[in-house]
Amino acid sequence: MRITKIETCVVEANYDWTIIKVKTDSRMVGWGEAFVAPGLAGVAAEFNDVLVGEDPRDVDRLCCLMRTAFGSAGTASMGLHAISGIETALWDIVGKSYGLPIYQFVGGKYRERVRIYADCHAGQGLASLSPVLLPRTPAWMSEKKRGKKAELNPKYHGGQKSEASAVKPGAYARRALEMKRRGFTALKFDVDVPTEYSLDDYNRALTRREIDLMVGLVAAVKKVLGKEVDLAVDCHWNYGVNDAIRLARACEPYDLLWLEDPIPPLNTDALKRVTLGTRTPIATGENHYQRHQFRELLEREAVDILAPDFQKVGGLLEGRRIADMADMHFVALAPHNISSPIGTMASAHLCAAIPNFLALEWHAAAVPFFEDLMLPRRSPMIQNGYLTVPDRPGLGVELNEAVAYKYRKRGEPFFDRPA
Repeated sequence: MRITKIETCVVEANYDWTIIKVKTDSRMVGWGEAFVAPGLAGVAAEFNDVLVGEDPRDVDRLCCLMRTAFGSAGTASMGLHAISGIETALWDIVGKSYGLPIYQFVGGKYRERVRIYADCHAGQGLASLSPVLLPRTPAWMSEKKRGKKAELNPKYHGGQKSEASAVKPGAYARRALEMKRRGFTALKFDVDVPTEYSLDDYNRALTRREIDLMVGLVAAVKKVLGKEVDLAVDCHWNYGVNDAIRLARACEPYDLLWLEDPIPPLNTDALKRVTLGTRTPIATGENHYQRHQFRELLEREAVDILAPDFQKVGGLLEGRRIADMADMHFVALAPHNISSPIGTMASAHLCAAIPNFLALEWHAAAVPFFEDLMLPRRSPMIQNGYLTVPDRPGLGVELNEAVAYKYRKRGEPFFDRPA
């Protein structure tokens, strides 16, 4: 069996979902997904020069070839996004070739079901972001198609003060109660929200009133969740060491599952100061690549929970290596995941196969066509806060290309059709 072509499509959802399709001369097809990045479809297409004619079952060797190719070109990080998606597609082919699900090739199952935590954003609406993280209205949500203005909730990465009125404890509490009733045992909310109390948008500092507002959001959610549902909060790398510690300590009475990405991911020693400075568990990892960067986090004891994204770290096998390394330090994994059903299912296969798994993120609760993208259609894919990993060969799901085409991103190629 030989690879004949690598193709992509981009589905415009809460993020761009870049789906990878690897074709073979046996007519067997593998599906994967790559983490969002500007121009990612073009990056994935470049790997045709590396992989066409190769045996798709030589997964690790082919990933080595791709890393070498893009590392030499000086574009390693974005290349790893594409490599991760292609690697999943290769595992899908391997599984289909031998009649086994992917989890069998990364260690076998520890669990039948994978615990899912729902990312609830800032409490309301669908947050849709472009590849450069700017709020947008997807084409399928336009006023012409919907008959009314789409209700979008901008993602807050240091948002504007004019948006502060949209952030209400009541909205957080209502969303938390809704997801609790749907059976989730863990939720995550953003606390890095715009407020009228901010004095500077760039100095990474928090005023006392900002911290009080953020803790008020946490308190409102914890009140409706009680002790049955765990709560994590996200800061999206926005703060400095001192103020991250102040915020984490202020959250200590609420027994958070974790506080995620309080400071930028560039300085492990700075993160260690935060982790050691509070009883609130600190999580990070979605902006780290390959096992080498995770090794530094673990060896310096700079983190309590690792959150790698398997659609960008280098692939599922690399994710397994990271999990094994974390297990040596008795650190659990709560993988980041903003994917379509393809990437979500790929992550679930690995989560089923690692002992130190805590919960897998689901970021698409407000995407109305999430279930429709799968064949066979699983409705709902996530039931009572868990995803049951299929025993079918390979990934266990295929992309519904007709549905993907309906929600495609204009200007991007759709597999063998030109942009």
